[in-house]
Amino acid sequence: MHVPDGFINAPVSAVAGVVAGAVAVSLRGARRELDERIAPLAGLVAAFIFAVQMLNFPVAAGTSGHLLGGALAAILVGPYTGVLCVSVVLLMQGILFADGGLTALGVNITIMAVVTTVVAYVVFRGLVRVLPRTRRSVTVSAFVAALLSVPAAAVAFTLVYAVGGTTDVPLSSVLTAMVGVHTLIGIGEAAITAATVGAVIAVRPDLVYGARGLTAPLKLRVNGELVDAPAPEAAPAPVAARSTRKVLLAGLGVSLLLAGVVSFYASADPDGLEKVAADKGIDAEVEDHAAAGSPLADYGVEGLTDARLSGGLAGVIGVGVTVVAGTGVFWAVRKRRTNEATSPSSLPENV
Repeated sequence: MHVPDGFINAPVSAVAGVVAGAVAVSLRGARRELDERIAPLAGLVAAFIFAVQMLNFPVAAGTSGHLLGGALAAILVGPYTGVLCVSVVLLMQGILFADGGLTALGVNITIMAVVTTVVAYVVFRGLVRVLPRTRRSVTVSAFVAALLSVPAAAVAFTLVYAVGGTTDVPLSSVLTAMVGVHTLIGIGEAAITAATVGAVIAVRPDLVYGARGLTAPLKLRVNGELVDAPAPEAAPAPVAARSTRKVLLAGLGVSLLLAGVVSFYASADPDGLEKVAADKGIDAEVEDHAAAGSPLADYGVEGLTDARLSGGLAGVIGVGVTVVAGTGVFWAVRKRRTNEATSPSSLPENV
């Protein structure tokens, strides 16, 4: 659903850029989320989303879809950090791979990072509150949240198009087509999100932000009333269990494999937005991408004639750049949180 340059007029694109600039608000929230467990994982989540977005899957005749990633990021690392994860991915895609217009970057961040993450996390938190407190409930909640986040993004695009679209196409026609195809894409998004969240929970549930506090406190009946039982003293976990190194290496390996090898077999059909745009005439004013001359444009390496090698190498480079950029951002945010916590102004005064 990467919106290219020319779909939305300049004034609305500028306003969307200002709105997307509010992503900076996420930095404060991310400081609270990026603890010693989440911080190392956040950069990897961004790289994994980048890799999986290269895997377009068929959803209908002549149409494909790909992961948006807002739900996955929000559940794994928290909603504020999730917004930053998807924003980093969109920035790398726009600058290096000419995917998603640069003037439309604000639109893409608003729709794909903010809307999907917020909608998904609100739905997810609502479901885990009413379902039994089990790991399976987290996976089911992740599925539903991801499923609903994609048509929500389609509705958000339609609203932006209604205000700033550069072509005269009936709004009802755009809305029906966008929501219809993106509901199908949402099924794929839900399956990928649930499978990934379920896999991480099975290995390290402590690393899943949305799975924290799964175990309900033990109750004892005292004098006819239920009270919380004293928490047992937990034995220290072995070093191997506490370390995230194996999880991070495994996740990075999977991301490189998906982007470098599996992506070659992705569907070549246009994605949901591209298909709707072509069918309805939304793309009549589309503009050439400002980064069309990038050596990595269209997810290929300039000068390499072997399509498999070119696309695979571009994918590997993209994963590497995204994980480095994402990790740098998240460690900087984490470091600032640590500095604020230890600054003299934050320490209690001696009495």
